Amino acid sequence: MNALHTERLTLRRWRDSDLEPWAAMNADPAVREHLGEVLTREGSDASVARFEAGFERRGYGWWAVEVRATGEFIGFAGLDEVDAGLPFAGVEIGWRLARSAWGHGYATEAAQSVLAHAFDVLQLPEVLAVTTATNLRSQAVMRRIGMTRDPADDFDDPDAPEGPLRPNVLFRLPRPTAA
Repeated sequence: MNALHTERLTLRRWRDSDLEPWAAMNADPAVREHLGEVLTREGSDASVARFEAGFERRGYGWWAVEVRATGEFIGFAGLDEVDAGLPFAGVEIGWRLARSAWGHGYATEAAQSVLAHAFDVLQLPEVLAVTTATNLRSQAVMRRIGMTRDPADDFDDPDAPEGPLRPNVLFRLPRPTAA
């Protein structure tokens, strides 16, 4: 599937025109606060190449997100396999938006569309979400889309340096059962 549509958003495959605003997002310390250092333009472009390769390999991945009314690129949302070396396995949902898109409900709207795709199309048994323990905004989105957290599942990210990026929380949402 190449695109998902919500009332206000289109989640679609990446275009060359997305590279510049994506790089600007990745150079913004506020956007990268819970992710680590800002990315160079080369690193940012390389991430899009990885996203597209993952899409080709699996049939799902990280979609570019744009506002339907204006066509403005505002970030990404989608699914990815959990990184090897973590104390759990599965498919993770995620999102990242430009600062100008914060506070409009876009992350929740995009995530709900991604969840519907994960459960209805991909038939995944469960979707996971991971973020730093200090990323309260993303945790709020996770709760709004119905995910729950068991503190016993919290973990230290083995790839993060000592400091605020190391403690992480894990949220889960099993596929809904038909009533």
